[in-house]
Amino acid sequence: MAKKEHISETPATALLRKQKVAFSEHPYDYEEHGGTSVSSRALGVDEHHVVKTLVMQDEAAKPLIVLMHGDCKVSTKNLARNIGCKSVEPCKPEVAQRHSGYMVGGTSPFGTKKVLPVYVEESILALETIYINGGRRGFLVGIRPQVLVDVLGAKAVNCALAD
Repeated sequence: MAKKEHISETPATALLRKQKVAFSEHPYDYEEHGGTSVSSRALGVDEHHVVKTLVMQDEAAKPLIVLMHGDCKVSTKNLARNIGCKSVEPCKPEVAQRHSGYMVGGTSPFGTKKVLPVYVEESILALETIYINGGRRGFLVGIRPQVLVDVLGAKAVNCALAD
């Protein structure tokens, strides 16, 4: 009997299936530097519900993941204050890829190469459904935000800036 074909098995979707997490698959045409405005338009959802996965590092170059609304920026100053660090900055793309195992533009917080601490903008947890990268460019998964806490142990922070 033929195996049911999935859109794309990635380390992220493999982890979600292993954890028995319900998710929907949403492929779209990836655009270089298109960001969440492209994916939200392609999916027909509010950009505020599309969550970007950002690989950052603290002053000791320790990596961490920040999950932020697609239509917001991260206040690195507020983030550092929230997590008890002196400073936080985005990782260079090649460093982010080394830590996560994913290409920039296709980074998912699920199934990363290394286990990284995950921080989520608190207001994301109040949404009914979020759309987050499924582990490759042009591929989002729809999940309940509580999954971020249950599966990743994500800690809530307040560091959003309107874009």
